[in-house]
Amino acid sequence: MADDTAVLWLRRDLRLHDNPALVAAAEADRLLPVYVFDPARYGTSAFGGRDSFEYEKTGGRRTAFRTEAVADLRSRLRDRGRDLVVRVGDPTETLADLAREVDADAVHVHTRPTPEEKAVERRVEAAVDASLVRHWGHTLHHPDDLPCAVSELDDTYTPFRKAVESESTVRAPAAVPTLPPRPAVDPGELPTPASLGVEATPIDDRGVLDFEGGETAALDRLDDYLWETDALREYKETRNGLLGRDYSSKLSPWLNEGCLSPRRVSAEIDAYETRRVENESTYWLRFELRWRDFFQFQFAKHGGTFFTPGGIRRRDIDWQEGGEAFERWRRGETGVPFVDANMRELAATGYLSNRGRQNVASFLANDLRIDWRLGAAHFETELVDYDPASNYGNWAYVAGVGNDSRDRSFDVLWQAHRYDPDAEYVTRWLPELDGLPPEAAHEPWTLPESERAAFAYPEPVVAPETLRDE
Repeated sequence: MADDTAVLWLRRDLRLHDNPALVAAAEADRLLPVYVFDPARYGTSAFGGRDSFEYEKTGGRRTAFRTEAVADLRSRLRDRGRDLVVRVGDPTETLADLAREVDADAVHVHTRPTPEEKAVERRVEAAVDASLVRHWGHTLHHPDDLPCAVSELDDTYTPFRKAVESESTVRAPAAVPTLPPRPAVDPGELPTPASLGVEATPIDDRGVLDFEGGETAALDRLDDYLWETDALREYKETRNGLLGRDYSSKLSPWLNEGCLSPRRVSAEIDAYETRRVENESTYWLRFELRWRDFFQFQFAKHGGTFFTPGGIRRRDIDWQEGGEAFERWRRGETGVPFVDANMRELAATGYLSNRGRQNVASFLANDLRIDWRLGAAHFETELVDYDPASNYGNWAYVAGVGNDSRDRSFDVLWQAHRYDPDAEYVTRWLPELDGLPPEAAHEPWTLPESERAAFAYPEPVVAPETLRDE
């Protein structure tokens, strides 16, 4: 009887630990792990056919993070006497050719819920002369373990959370399997961001953390946050912070690129609760993992409706197209310091706190009334931790067209004074306001005109009195 051969098509699942597709594929007699860099995912394109707004689907920092992650996975495989095949090209043609070359019986892949990702899966399935075997491995809860079918899940987070907390379990992380031999195939060279047509983007040294791609860095960060710094103990109290490496876990870049399994995080929380402390903070980190799950399952339920102007609520809102106000928002020059500081941090580092993301999104969608999808597309370019479901789901939520019927408009001035009372964050990213009292740093338009002339900072793009939620 001939040996069977499996191809493992890796995408955003760049890890060996708790990798269901790898576990299944490793049951074959021969295993070919493959990662394909698709040129269509890099470079500049027009958003929604609008020549007025071009963006990169994968910006410089996420491209660098991804190439680091692929390199790290190759290194970890080589440590086990195996290797990762890397190609640049159309996944459909590339995988069909490789499957034919090794006479593959099956191609294993982790499925994803958004339309673009599912469309690629369908094209590959139609092209390869082998079975495409789909696995689900990027959420805390598996769809088969939910209290009901995905199509019947509540569209509001709290009922979803309560249901999974009481009626669903979290599977134990799968161990790294014994890996069978790899067919004799040229492993290929790793591309650089530049060779993919993406300009390298240096990271400002004011950034909260150096995000290095790969499973090795992911596990190091998890160990550091829980065990070395003991920061998990106070996560609930610090998670709305703006400055510092440990105000939140900052695991999202590795979770979203699949370098880290949420079930591995949950298992570490269990161990931490046993050995250190079980409190509101340990609960809250798992609470946030379930928020991430919620959007994954919502996209599986609603699909492309999320990307429409009115979202899943199908609201008829007269969104503005953008123009100069949008460009000022992108550049961090709105004249509203708390918004501008966050936008400049994003541009300089590729990362932004959750508090900052909510405020800049609300300002664009609810104060400027600009099409929220333009903001979400800009985040798609800039964020090192971009995930389509989390990003577009959260933007729709704040814009009032997503998974909540309540008004999600933020009073950005109240938020600024509440979360940056000494204006330390604002002046870190807007040094032109350094030296002003906190009240003036947050609301420089309140100063006499003669004093405002002393520093180069723009006038607000909207009337300041409209920003307060009276």
